[in-house]
Formats: sequence, C-alpha cells, structure tokens
Amino acid sequence: MFPYDEASWSAVDGAMFMGWGGSLPGIATLIAAVICVAVLVIGQRSETAKAKAFDK
Repeated sequence: MFPYDEASWSAVDGAMFMGWGGSLPGIATLIAAVICVAVLVIGQRSETAKAKAFDK
C-alpha cells in the first residue's frame, strides 16, 4: 500500500530528494560522465587495435 493515508501527492509537503540543494548530484553526474567517456575511449582504442591487425 501507499505509505500515506491517501494515494496522492497532496500528502507531500517537502522535498523528497535528500540531496536537494547540495553539490552531490552534480558531482555524481560528473563522475558518471567521466566514466562513460573513459569507457568509450578505451573501447575505441581496443577496436582500433583489433582492426589494424586485419588491415596488415
């Protein structure tokens, strides 16, 4: 069941996200973006090395 007496948003009177107003959401997003870029760069280097083996 819904944790409140009624199943609507009227019972919510404050921010439900605990990180609101802090820097953690931005830092977490930056870390995730850096990880994504690193994975793409590493994958591209790996695929380029494999492709060069067939070009010779």
